[in-house]
Amino acid sequence: MVAEKAGIGRRAGAAFRIAVMFGRSGLWRPGHPTRVARQLAGLRRWGTTLGGSFISAAARDPDRPAIVDDYGALTYAEVDARTDRLATALGEGGARPRVAVLCRNHRGMVETLVACSKLGSDVVLLNTGMSAEQSLKVLDEQRIEVLVADAEFTGVLEGAPETVRALTADGPGSDLAGLIERAGDARLAPPPRPGRTVVLSSGTTGRPKGADRHSRPGLSPLASMLSRIPLRVHETVLIEAPLFHTWGYANLQMAIALRATMVLRRRFDPEGSLRAAAVSRATVLVAVPVMLQRMLEWRAEAGAEEMPDLSALRVVAVSGSALPGGLATRFMDAFGDVLYNLYGSTESSWVTIATPEDLRHHPDTAGTPPPGTRLAILDSGGRPVPPGTVGRIFAANELLFAGYTNGAAKEMHDGLMSLGDLGRIDERGRLFVQGRDDDMIVSGGENVFPGEVEDVLNDLPQVREATVVGVPDTDFGQRLAAYVVLKPGVELTADEVREHARHRVARFAVPRDVHFLDELPRNATGKIVRRDLPPGPAGA
Repeated sequence: MVAEKAGIGRRAGAAFRIAVMFGRSGLWRPGHPTRVARQLAGLRRWGTTLGGSFISAAARDPDRPAIVDDYGALTYAEVDARTDRLATALGEGGARPRVAVLCRNHRGMVETLVACSKLGSDVVLLNTGMSAEQSLKVLDEQRIEVLVADAEFTGVLEGAPETVRALTADGPGSDLAGLIERAGDARLAPPPRPGRTVVLSSGTTGRPKGADRHSRPGLSPLASMLSRIPLRVHETVLIEAPLFHTWGYANLQMAIALRATMVLRRRFDPEGSLRAAAVSRATVLVAVPVMLQRMLEWRAEAGAEEMPDLSALRVVAVSGSALPGGLATRFMDAFGDVLYNLYGSTESSWVTIATPEDLRHHPDTAGTPPPGTRLAILDSGGRPVPPGTVGRIFAANELLFAGYTNGAAKEMHDGLMSLGDLGRIDERGRLFVQGRDDDMIVSGGENVFPGEVEDVLNDLPQVREATVVGVPDTDFGQRLAAYVVLKPGVELTADEVREHARHRVARFAVPRDVHFLDELPRNATGKIVRRDLPPGPAGA
């Protein structure tokens, strides 16, 4: 009885916190009675799936721009009607096909995702950085029936089996546009079950796995983000992070829930992104950390007089890969204290959020857990370690994935899931991520975390970016190899790199090998793909 009462109290407290956060964001703001009634009716009937959230948003704000992309603007009412017709076309004859989406950020991708949600179709999000061969393997493994892809991915469109219906997605002359134009208007009924959304893991350490994300996320994801980030109804959100990734997809969900205007660009470039933010008067920018680095570089090259007006920008939210502490500080010095860093994984979404205040005091922190998230640092035996001690990161929240589509499982301890990273928590509950637990280098019996050495190398004024890996060594088991990309027009020798490190890290953490590259291999979310680094010396 006592435990039951405590559980009721916790749920009531959580509901109250959610109500307060939603009130601050403007979600409870009064509106036209008829529209509010339609909004609530849509939510009751369809729930909080992507399709249900869009139906609700269109009922409340039909004339508000929902999407602005290279082809112009579409209102919530227009996208709602277009996705009804697309769902009707895809579900012809009562079918609910399993759909793969291989698209860059534009209206065609959003409309496909919303239509599939309304239809109840399972969706697999393909990474645009994969090869045609990899994508075709996923089509087979995931038993895909319909492929929606941008026309540029000819190898996948033309190589798809005859059993797969292949449709182009981008532009007014695309197959998708034709389906929408030809399909008749129809009243859709909620599907018997919500469709599943499968996001592929980044695959930086091996073959990508399909992670089954919840299709009916409820209010918890929005509440956890609002607990740390001051998002409001009717934001203008420039989403540069790829929508096929958990981070980009989550912000699509958030934007729709907030009835925001989504500004989408097919490809990131720093100047284009900053100018798009200025023209659209974007209030929120969603990115991955390497994009911030590129923006700072463009700003330094272009000069202050070329900088667009970003006075409307209140929030820059990044996730998807590690945010170096020095980059966080430099970005806030240039653009103001608007930076929020979210840490998590494809399988967990986000488990900590660092605010600008956190990053000013501790630039390399990943922040603290939002309400509803449990975080723990465990040793190799699954036992909690004291504050400040490095161990394996485990977490639990309502955003955990449902499992891998191939049946594989993540390691669990007492309801907490392994994130595959090493880290420590300080006495104030802030998380500091040291790196992947399988990236740790053991050299001569000493443990070296690559991130610590990378931060030191990135402090060199000549260095644009650097990464450190372990390579086989006959004497020490492993030795450190640094891969360095220099800024344009500068010179630096391997000895100078080693000398810089020698005064700042332990002797065993100084890279023995130093290779210079034109660029580091990265995937579409900005993570460095270490297995693609050249094995031999490119210099010194």
